[in-house]
Amino acid sequence: MSATGGSRSLAPSAVWLVLALFVAVLAAGVAYAAARYEGVASCAGSTCHGRPEGNGKVVRQDELAHWQDPASQGGAHSRAYAVLAGRRGAQIAATLGLGDATSAPACLGCHSTDAPAAARGERYQQTDGVGCESCHGPSGGTWISSHYTMAGTHAANVAAGLIPLERPQVRAGVCLDCHFGSSQPGQFVTHRMMAAGHPRVSFELDLFSALQQHHDEDADYRQRKGRTDSVKLWAVGQAEAVRRSLALFQQPKLASQGLYPEFYFFDCHSCHRGIEDGPERKLTFEANPARPQPFATPPYNDENMILLSAAARVLAPAEAARFEAASKAFHAAMGSGRAEAVSAAGRLSASAGTLSSALASGAYGPDSAFKVIATIAGQAISPRFTDYAGSVQAVMAVDTLLNALVREGRVTVGAAAGIRADVNRAYAAVKGPNSYNPAQFRTALGAAARSVSALQ
Repeated sequence: MSATGGSRSLAPSAVWLVLALFVAVLAAGVAYAAARYEGVASCAGSTCHGRPEGNGKVVRQDELAHWQDPASQGGAHSRAYAVLAGRRGAQIAATLGLGDATSAPACLGCHSTDAPAAARGERYQQTDGVGCESCHGPSGGTWISSHYTMAGTHAANVAAGLIPLERPQVRAGVCLDCHFGSSQPGQFVTHRMMAAGHPRVSFELDLFSALQQHHDEDADYRQRKGRTDSVKLWAVGQAEAVRRSLALFQQPKLASQGLYPEFYFFDCHSCHRGIEDGPERKLTFEANPARPQPFATPPYNDENMILLSAAARVLAPAEAARFEAASKAFHAAMGSGRAEAVSAAGRLSASAGTLSSALASGAYGPDSAFKVIATIAGQAISPRFTDYAGSVQAVMAVDTLLNALVREGRVTVGAAAGIRADVNRAYAAVKGPNSYNPAQFRTALGAAARSVSALQ
């Protein structure tokens, strides 16, 4: 329709463009439908990623050994399925009436590469756990036969279906599916699961990426995929975690467990604290300047909101005030009702999305990590660390940003080791929720941040 309401014909060139786009979309759909999960074995050859030593000319080629490492966090994905058969997995499944945890759909969505039956290749094994294709995408019928050719390029591999994990927003989306939750089957850790014994869900993109990095970021890697900016990766991870949390919160099917709200979304330890019936009250609820909500109501888990506020102040100041206002409005709406909270969540999610794009496209100077660490422990943000979850997130941030400074040559390994005791004291302050003390934590965090700043 034209602006005046009359009909308008497409020019011949436009018709061909529409037809071309239609054919391209159709072809992409066919390719996607034909994609198969070929399993870890398809990557494990000695000429591919299964060498015992990392001496490949382009990539290390010992990536499988790192993925399988039984003694490090780097091997955690390969162990994900096996833990379902352990004592804890069996207890959780029995408590929830799931049957055998190793075949329970509620577990397999994150403890394995849970490919649809029709998309499983001959070498696919669900017992592999979280295999290569959980993160890189289904390889059969798409990129597996071309990604190692001499003429192959990373751009061509991505066009064929390889997931571009070097892009912070893309990587965050993939990781958050399991490490935070999604609406897909088997990818949401409910409060019932946690009550039955499942660990509390918490995630920080840069730190977790470092633990799972099976490659060297050498000149060839940077030529193909660009240099990883750890500050950017961390900040975008915070923004995408906020978006994901709010997106899930807005979905009616995830909003409640019968009469009760789905407590997954709330700060666990604001409720799970010691209760004593003595002559003197012992307040465990501490006022938080960023949460304008009624006294003693369970707060929404805002660990990523707090850290995103710190990131925005340093890395995207034009958006910082808007995000802060939306965050406070969301917390206030939590005291009004479900409809008001969902509406406010939508606005806050949009603000976090704007921040995510701004952070992903930003170019940061060599002092950015120093500035973010100082802001996290500074007077504007530190008073918000009143609860355990946010405090854990803050320690991880200081640690991962310090490591980034070391990798980038801004701080020497020896200097970082010299202040490790201060960082470890901050970690000790969040060793466990039962011993957590907000004031003591803020003191420890401040000392660690000052030690890092002294290295600038």
